[in-house]
Amino acid sequence: MCIHFFNSPNYFQFAKIAHSKGHHVDLFFIDGGVMWASTKRDLTIKTTTGDCPQDYLPYLVDNEVKIGICTPCANNRQLDEAMFFSNMQLDGGPHLIDMAADAKIFNF
Repeated sequence: MCIHFFNSPNYFQFAKIAHSKGHHVDLFFIDGGVMWASTKRDLTIKTTTGDCPQDYLPYLVDNEVKIGICTPCANNRQLDEAMFFSNMQLDGGPHLIDMAADAKIFNF
């Protein structure tokens, strides 16, 4: 399962559910979504459903679910890998396209 996310904290929940059910999960953050890679971000922000990234992101980090971070998107926001969670790294469009070729789910 390949999941491409844009800028909604709900994707952490979907990724955790998919991974915990045994599916392979790849994530790739683009545009404003790259801000979720920062360890300095407030992860207690509630969504309209009452969930927050803090409820799910630690699972993804602990289980080393790989998350690609769009390099130009991060650079334009002065983010670098030193600020990221351990399962996140800078990545580029070619890898995203390869992920998309095998994708079953896209979540924006």
